[in-house]
Amino acid sequence: GAEPANYPKESFPMCERCGPRDFPDLTNLKTDRRTLLRSGGAMALTMAVMPGFMSERAEAAGSLKSTHGTGFCNLNLFLAHAEQLAKEDGLEIQFINTPTFAEQVTFLGIGQVDLGLMPYTSFMALYDAGAPVKIIAGGGIEGCVIVSRPGLDSAEKLKGKTLGTFQLDTLEVLPYDWLKKNGVAFKDVNVRYMGNTPEAVEAFKAGAIDWICTIEPYGSALLNDVKGSHMLSDGTDIYGKGYTDCVLACRAPLIEENPRALKAVVKGMMKAQLQAESDPSATLKKLVGTYYKTSMENATIAMGKQPAVVDARDQTQFILDRTDSLVEMGYIKKKPDRQAIDWSILEAVIAENQDLYAKLKLKSA
Repeated sequence: GAEPANYPKESFPMCERCGPRDFPDLTNLKTDRRTLLRSGGAMALTMAVMPGFMSERAEAAGSLKSTHGTGFCNLNLFLAHAEQLAKEDGLEIQFINTPTFAEQVTFLGIGQVDLGLMPYTSFMALYDAGAPVKIIAGGGIEGCVIVSRPGLDSAEKLKGKTLGTFQLDTLEVLPYDWLKKNGVAFKDVNVRYMGNTPEAVEAFKAGAIDWICTIEPYGSALLNDVKGSHMLSDGTDIYGKGYTDCVLACRAPLIEENPRALKAVVKGMMKAQLQAESDPSATLKKLVGTYYKTSMENATIAMGKQPAVVDARDQTQFILDRTDSLVEMGYIKKKPDRQAIDWSILEAVIAENQDLYAKLKLKSA
């Protein structure tokens, strides 16, 4: 949510990916708006996978702590927090602001928070490292966009050109998969890992990077602001309609220890989805300014292009298949099994709230 900074071109760290990297070497990871592990991150993830480790924090009865993301995949959780939509089920949703975007996932791994929305790629890295975490519901779908500068209208023309993205994010996996589909190796492009989304957008506008993978509303805004720029992909050309971007993950022990609280969160998010689908304008008025530092116009675009969907059960295989790319890129050692995803809380909420579920437009069934 920070305002874009006018950094000089040379201030952006350049990192060319020339081969696989062993994920446990986390000290050099620089990630963006929603993801993982900057300074001190390796130590934090090590603690996250130590048996029995749990940070000391006040255990508030009837409350769960969540990370505070920024993307539109967070919309249902944001609205559930803004209006405390789980309160009638006896739960207060609390947000914990992380020191940097990079620590959001780490906080889940070390138990500083109970749950959070994140890219499935970041979740899989935590899971692969042994953190006790599970995917329990959906976040946002679609909304990832590859935009290139004027004249760079094919994968072949991107050889030797600089991509601005975020390490270990869906916004890195999409360009990897898109290039692969179009016969270009990821090692044949330069990759610059950005600090946050506004920084990446400013770098693209300034010509400091040649192409970018970003989220809405930034993709549409760049196509409007940079005359002659190209939308190379919105993800649907390789992943199909309704592909997932973010997921709701929680500390795995909570599924057994406090299913009632998790069900209250998921039900609250379903209520939020119904509000958002029924009255998008009123929903955005409650969130823009406080949760989203953007204009109503941009927020409306983003909401249309990256809707938040709680029931992501039909994306199970998609999420697991995307981990093939993470293995190829060297981020995880092995494909996670089906045990990484647990829809039992979601399915219990659906069974107990069939009238609410029936009113939702976007869902798996």
